Amino acid sequence: MKIAALSDIHGNLPALEAVLDDIGQRGADVVVNLGDMLSGPLYPSQTADRLMQLGLPTIRGNHERQLLAADPSRMGPSDRFARAALSRAHLAWVRELPATLWLESDVLLVHGTPQDDLSYFLETVTADGCRTATHGEVGRRAADVEATLILCGHTHLQRSMKLADGRLIVNPGSVGLPAYEDSHPFAHRMETGSPHARYASITRTPDGWEAVFRTVEYDWHAAAEQAASNGRPDWEAALRTGYC
Repeated sequence: MKIAALSDIHGNLPALEAVLDDIGQRGADVVVNLGDMLSGPLYPSQTADRLMQLGLPTIRGNHERQLLAADPSRMGPSDRFARAALSRAHLAWVRELPATLWLESDVLLVHGTPQDDLSYFLETVTADGCRTATHGEVGRRAADVEATLILCGHTHLQRSMKLADGRLIVNPGSVGLPAYEDSHPFAHRMETGSPHARYASITRTPDGWEAVFRTVEYDWHAAAEQAASNGRPDWEAALRTGYC
């Protein structure tokens, strides 16, 4: 079995199309979507249309949950932009998405961790910033989940870790946003250092799961210009450079 894992598209339709083309060339038995699909100053409604058409196994991320909040005036700017652009049909689709999903009896899809869509799985944030999580930290977050493969997103960083018991946790990185700043639980930056779209290909082999990370070129300057035209210079910089 070969899985192509996508996450954190954030309304970046050109990046999504480039990734889908790359998957088409390289092949996959199934393409999965790990959430945070629409929020951002780019192409939320067009991205929703494309994903609804594709019908991929999909879970919601924290931004999907936030998009459904009752009061748009209290949303952050990325969610507020997307909410204004989305139709009732789009929101109804988002509302039906599960928080987690078993793709196979031993393959679990989550956005953050199995318990929380805002927590990082393979990274740890402290008052000093963000670092790679230890095996012990990751093991505690995986808890007693009986999966040989757990696919997660949220941090936008491509990373994998195999636990002592053989379980593999894979974050495919972000299709649509290569850098961002956050204040939860402490101020930190997540930066990939290049503007490429990202995903992962994970294959079941006789020796277990093997992950290959892909970076894909697309017209990120056009995406950056779209962000700038919608009043988001922070996104413009991130999309052009992979840095905040």
